[in-house]
Amino acid sequence: MRQIKIMPCLDMKDGRVVKGVHFVDLKEAGDPVENATCYQKEGADELAMLDIAATLESRKTRLTWVKKVASVIDIPLTVGGGITNIEDIELVLQAGASKVSMNSAAVKTPALIAEAAKKFGSDKITVAIDAKRNKTMPSGFELVVSGGTKPLAKDAVEWAKKCEELGAGVILPTSMDGDGTKAGYDIAFIKAISSVVKVPVVASGGAGRLEDFYEAAAKGGASILLAASVFHFRIVNIRELKNYLRGKGLSVAGGK
Repeated sequence: MRQIKIMPCLDMKDGRVVKGVHFVDLKEAGDPVENATCYQKEGADELAMLDIAATLESRKTRLTWVKKVASVIDIPLTVGGGITNIEDIELVLQAGASKVSMNSAAVKTPALIAEAAKKFGSDKITVAIDAKRNKTMPSGFELVVSGGTKPLAKDAVEWAKKCEELGAGVILPTSMDGDGTKAGYDIAFIKAISSVVKVPVVASGGAGRLEDFYEAAAKGGASILLAASVFHFRIVNIRELKNYLRGKGLSVAGGK
């Protein structure tokens, strides 16, 4: 039985944590160091930090942000945004990240996944997959890049399979249709991917209630449950969430 992990996500812009709806309408959500410290104390198993404007602004990940957050936690930290080559990955890992997350760069240069997995190990390579519903795709989900601004007319689920074949150790799918809405994860999208890959799948985009987290694990097949808004705005407490999931019969990482 797989162990379920909880992963708060810090979406970063201009040095602050922000959160939007459908990838836009960003609102201030606090200081990254304070949030990271709080989440570790609450029992988070891992933390994600995404420099959401890096690709759109054609720049690299802000390493100073990585160093600051990594210095106050000892749980694994996944960092994404603006990673385009092996050197970027190396610098982010040296700055204190445990794993890197690639999205647009992986789509543009799939060989980067294989090269990175070979050099650093598959366990350090996460591929984030953003998608939106499109009935013309075989799976019903179309791959989008550049912060959700560019649809590619490619099937998102087929891309997930390819990423695993190339050496990705974790797949992080986000449904643009659910992002930030607190209306629940896109279970169909998560399940579509978890049913075709063997590596851990991260549920992302749309958590609003305790039940949403349970459904992502029990129905969607996710191993890692990522959320932002509900944690940032203190709608859901991580310790309470873990106890709730245990009460529903799931195996959850960490002590009570």
